[in-house]
Amino acid sequence: MLLPKFEFHEPATVEEACRMISELGGKMKILAGGTDLFVNMKKKLLAPDHLVSVDRIESLAQLDASNGSLRIGSCVKAAVIAESDAVKSAFPALHEGASKLGSPLIRNLATVGGNLVSARPAADFPPPLMVYNAKLVLKSSQGERSVPLTDFIHAPGQTALLPNELLAAVLLERPAAHSGSAYIKLGVRQALEISLVNVAALLTLDPSNGVVTGARVVMGSVGPTPLLSVSAEKALLGEKPSDALFSAAGEAAASDSKPIDDFRASAEYKRAMVRELTRRALASAFDRVQKQ
Repeated sequence: MLLPKFEFHEPATVEEACRMISELGGKMKILAGGTDLFVNMKKKLLAPDHLVSVDRIESLAQLDASNGSLRIGSCVKAAVIAESDAVKSAFPALHEGASKLGSPLIRNLATVGGNLVSARPAADFPPPLMVYNAKLVLKSSQGERSVPLTDFIHAPGQTALLPNELLAAVLLERPAAHSGSAYIKLGVRQALEISLVNVAALLTLDPSNGVVTGARVVMGSVGPTPLLSVSAEKALLGEKPSDALFSAAGEAAASDSKPIDDFRASAEYKRAMVRELTRRALASAFDRVQKQ
């Protein structure tokens, strides 16, 4: 299938990109990796008159790990995140999410910004980023603002991004000491697979008594948006890690999930997988705390 006709723009700076976005308005789409956009254009689901490519803006392609934080430009490729030693050591759930996104070819094209802005329920980046309390930097010609990722995705394909805004960066603070995290994705195949269910988990322990002082569990593909399990967090806080505790947290997460029946799996199966994947992710996170 051929792409519909469009006018191509390639701004050199974020400021120039924001100006173009503001001027072209609803007639344009932002192009980064293009792994979702081009598919939708070929399917005639989208037919923008203009494409504004931001893929070669240097500042958007930088990954900076310094001063205990991580700044990921919106055009950083999934492959770069997967191969980063800084990400792997401090943000292992994010490393696992990037490593399991699509195939090697897709990871070399797909960007973190595109994965977030597409707002697909099964996307790999939102759950691990949400367990680290990620914030997004949104820029326009009028300035910039910061939005928590938990408030960014409103519904499938719908986000808090305004028509004149560009997602510029993702900001993460390094988890507290004695923390561990993990991400697990369930699909029918090992590669090029859309998640049936995905779960990210983070645990923080008190080193003096081993009690859980911080916990987050985020589920994908079991609701219209990634879901933060408040019930699982409540089940974990103040308790000592154990297989029984992680199983109880899995039950709590399953109760918070909102899966539907579709051609890939039943809601009942997805809920059961939330239960099991949460247990496994928490066990893996705990194992990483113990190895510190």
